[in-house]
Amino acid sequence: MNTRDLFSLQEKTAIVTGGGRGLGEQIAVAYGDAGANVVICSRNLEACQQISEVLKAKGVRSLALKCDVSNPEEIQYVVDETMKEFGRIDILVNNSGVSWGAPALEMPEDKWDKVMNINLKAVFLFSQAVGRIMKEQRSGKIINIASIAGFGGQDPTVMDAIGYSTSKGAVITFTKDLAVKLAPYNVHVNAIAPGFFPAKMAKVVIDYSGKKILERTPAGRFGSDDDMKGPALFLASDASNYVYGHVLVVDGGTSASVQ
Repeated sequence: MNTRDLFSLQEKTAIVTGGGRGLGEQIAVAYGDAGANVVICSRNLEACQQISEVLKAKGVRSLALKCDVSNPEEIQYVVDETMKEFGRIDILVNNSGVSWGAPALEMPEDKWDKVMNINLKAVFLFSQAVGRIMKEQRSGKIINIASIAGFGGQDPTVMDAIGYSTSKGAVITFTKDLAVKLAPYNVHVNAIAPGFFPAKMAKVVIDYSGKKILERTPAGRFGSDDDMKGPALFLASDASNYVYGHVLVVDGGTSASVQ
C-alpha cells in the first residue's frame, strides 16, 4: 500500500462524540479532510450543526445529531441514523467529557456521578453499541479520549478534580481490556491521552494554574488547534492496523519528564 493511502479515510464513516467544539472539532475536521463521512453528536446540537456545515462546505458528507451520551436510547438513535445514512461505521471517537473541580473530601456525590456517567459509562455504552456492528463488519477503530490526568494523582494546586482523574484512569484500563476482547475481530481499540489544550473544559484550570502547567511542560506551550489531528488520524487509519490497546500521549512532553 502507498504510504499516503495508509492515512486515507476515503469511504470510511466516523462518529465523533462532542465533535462540535474543542478537541472533538479538531478530530472531526481532520477526518473530513482525510475523506471520511463524519457524524458529529453531542447535547449541544447547534455546535454540532455549525461544524457539520463547515465540513459540508468542503464537500464532506456529514450529519449533526443531538445525543446525551449517557443515555442508551439516544446512543442507539445516533447509531441507527448513521447506519441508515452511510450503511456502516468504521470509526468511533468517544470524546465527550465533563469535569467538576472540588477538594477530594468535598466532592458532591451527584457531581461524581455526572462525571462518571459522561466520562466512563458513556464510553462503555457507545463502544458496546458500535462494537457490535464493527464485530459483524470484521473491522473498525474505536478511539477513546482519556487524559494524562488518568495516569495518577494530581497536584491539587494545579488540578483538584478527583472524579475527572479517576474516570480517565478507568477509560485507560477500559481501552486496554476492550482491545483484547475485540482484537480477534479486527476491531482496534486505542486511546489518546491529551495534556492541556485551551478548550472550554480546560480553560478554568489553565486560568487558575496555567503558569505552573507550562513550567512542567517541556514544549513550553499548550496544545494548538492542530495538535490533535495527526494522532487522531493515525489511530483511525490503516497506518495503525497493528496497534491495539495503546494509549497515545499528546502532552508536549509533560508525562515524559520527571516532576
